Amino acid sequence: MIPADAFLDAARARGYAFYAGVPCSFLTPIINRVISDPAIVYVGATSEGEAVALAAGAWLAGRRTVVMCQNSGLGNMVNPLTSLNFPFRIPTLLIVTWRGQPGIHDEPQHELMGRITGALLETMRIGHRLFPRTGDEVDDALRAADLAMAASDRPFALVMEKDTVRDDGLTQPPPVVRPRGVRHDLREGGARPARVAVLERFLAVVPDEALVIATTGKCGRELFTLADRPQHLYQVGSMGCASAMGLGLALHTARPVVVLDGDGAALMKLGTLATVGAQAPRNLVHVVLDNGVHDSTGGQATVSANVEFADVALASGYQTGTRIDGLAGFEVALRKAFAEAGPHLLHIRIAPGSLGKLGRPTVTPADVARRFRALVAGAA
Repeated sequence: MIPADAFLDAARARGYAFYAGVPCSFLTPIINRVISDPAIVYVGATSEGEAVALAAGAWLAGRRTVVMCQNSGLGNMVNPLTSLNFPFRIPTLLIVTWRGQPGIHDEPQHELMGRITGALLETMRIGHRLFPRTGDEVDDALRAADLAMAASDRPFALVMEKDTVRDDGLTQPPPVVRPRGVRHDLREGGARPARVAVLERFLAVVPDEALVIATTGKCGRELFTLADRPQHLYQVGSMGCASAMGLGLALHTARPVVVLDGDGAALMKLGTLATVGAQAPRNLVHVVLDNGVHDSTGGQATVSANVEFADVALASGYQTGTRIDGLAGFEVALRKAFAEAGPHLLHIRIAPGSLGKLGRPTVTPADVARRFRALVAGAA
């Protein structure tokens, strides 16, 4: 058994200073020390998949990242690990606990995942080894992880057995409870605009220095068709992860960060709005383009007709939540959001449909990520 600082100090020396995750009793000593250390940024996520996307956003800003979870949480991580980290070639160090390890008594819900943890990591092409149990093993483990990630540009996992790390306590400030934000209603009552028209207006207004994360599906494809810029990142998978990725980025840059989300994607990880509200990045503008359908898969209805995203955002801690249904209101709200401290959520209801003969980004996801990261580094 080692003290948590034996690992964290060595990891910090290698540049790891951003951690995200969901607790596990095996992880308690590591998470407690991360939270207690003011030199480390820790974001507690609402799901393990959200934590992966948070780390991906921080990586875009040049940070080395760690994602921590129980092995049961690997189920929630499969989508972003395989459709975000893999195609975009984004490395992150995973600390995964080994609940249900064969031969060690544990609760029944951990039995199957305990048996298949290693096989699941291998299926996702994620290298792994045991988390160090002694101080002498820490440097070797981190060196092996760094070498593997440098060679593959993909995650590497340290699998933590029971009673590996000593618990040295927790020093945690109380949560910040912020006054409720301001609700704006800029609805015009006319015909709803097409997404492409909204994106054209967005491109006419957005500051040149803004960084843009576009959700998967036709939103990113239309944005690419209208204007391919180095400050645009087009998600090609990881549905629902755009807001967490934008948050991870916004926490590490002074530049404006815009998330172009969809109603179906936002609903998939609605808990991320609470994480955004808790972290309260002043430079984040979250736009939900709500056409009421899953446009990329044939127009099946979502449940967004009954959801007021602006109200959800305000209840979660956003500074403003704005209801919009037209281009004029959208431009007013967008300009205001860039001029005032956020986070802001703009919920615009739009018409279904997209550009005819819509193509796809011709730049590979890995190249999109690296030119984006280089842009952020150059600005810094």
